[in-house]
Amino acid sequence: MVASVQRAVRSLGMEGDDLLLLERAHRLAMEPRIASLDDDHHAAYLHPGRTVLILVRDVGVSDADVLAAAALCETMDSFLRVDLDRIRETLGSVVADLLEAVPDAASDRLVEELVTAPEPVQWIALAERLDHFRHLHMREGTERWPDLHEEGTTVWLPVAERVHARLATRYRHWQKVFARRL
Repeated sequence: MVASVQRAVRSLGMEGDDLLLLERAHRLAMEPRIASLDDDHHAAYLHPGRTVLILVRDVGVSDADVLAAAALCETMDSFLRVDLDRIRETLGSVVADLLEAVPDAASDRLVEELVTAPEPVQWIALAERLDHFRHLHMREGTERWPDLHEEGTTVWLPVAERVHARLATRYRHWQKVFARRL
């Protein structure tokens, strides 16, 4: 996954300190995964890299701070989150502030918070959640599937439609394909 991310960001011209920042962010995001997940094929294991790839390939993001924050964003598995203070001391305030600005997926005001967030924060949130939705079928247990499909359909898809056409297309595709699994 690291090689795929490097190739993708290099194709957008990322190099030097920006590339090093993204590599450090990815390593940091992987620490709790390596420590907690016995299976490197677990749906959450490759999540940091896949989230970055969505932003690079579908949105065209080349900002190292935004991509670093995206690699560290984790809305599904709290035990895989890296402490914000550690992120701030390791990668700096810009990355930590971007990550801190991503709305909590469990917020009662999620749509409002997503719509009013700065565009890079919207991209991070949409890409990160899309990656989780796209890999729900690889996780154990299906009891949350109907609720998560409803959330994706009523919250994330409409926000994506306001924010970025390609992300909206990806959400619509997921919504239709995943509906068949319910």
